[in-house]
Amino acid sequence: MKLISWNVNGIRAAVRGGFVGFLENEKPDILGLQEIKITDKARVKENFDFKDYQEFWNPAERAGYSGTAILVREGIKILEISYGFGIEEFDKEGRVQTAEFEKFYFVNIYFPNANHELSRLEYKLRFNDAFQEYIEKLEKKKPVIMCGDFNVAHEEIDIKNAKPNIGNAGFTYEERRWIGQFLKAGFIDTFRFLNGNKIQYSWWSYMFQARARNVGWRIDYFVVSKKLIKNIKTAFILDQIKGSDHAPVGITFK
Repeated sequence: MKLISWNVNGIRAAVRGGFVGFLENEKPDILGLQEIKITDKARVKENFDFKDYQEFWNPAERAGYSGTAILVREGIKILEISYGFGIEEFDKEGRVQTAEFEKFYFVNIYFPNANHELSRLEYKLRFNDAFQEYIEKLEKKKPVIMCGDFNVAHEEIDIKNAKPNIGNAGFTYEERRWIGQFLKAGFIDTFRFLNGNKIQYSWWSYMFQARARNVGWRIDYFVVSKKLIKNIKTAFILDQIKGSDHAPVGITFK
């Protein structure tokens, strides 16, 4: 199977930028999207009907903000789809979806941004803790594959200019400490595990020609339960795919 995650920074813009062609070329079995930025649930299916895929949309209440979606190839059996943690302050932003399959849970997630002035750092850390508690409950039932924009670069190897960014949103000690302890709780960052010290990024600022100069951050992840890592064959970043300030990331597994 091929699984892909992509922060599209607006599904309308992504479709204008060739999203349908991307689907046809890559043919993911499961695709997690973040930051869809569409709120009218009644018109989602009307506006976006992707051939050969079952669609599950989770818009935020706020217009033009956040939101997630999962696309699953027709013919793949889904046991259940659920949305959020059951915590209103987080769930209203449409940040979490869970698809239950026979052998695993697939969790699509868009973590909050701490913001440049760190005005949402405390909110994000509370979200992080709620997320970890949620994942640990799921894992007691069956293994978990989670993907999405975590909005944090874990180590200095995951960011082009590490030293000047220490303490900035996405590279604070608090955020990095959390992802470190989360991984130590029994989960694997598939890209780092399978690719060693390879330097590759998944997000670039729109400013200062950052993408052209490859001044990026790796903040998009596929993280899996430790017991699944033997089934993961490849972990990759499709950094040649345009259409968003993020690149799609993915795994193939048996």
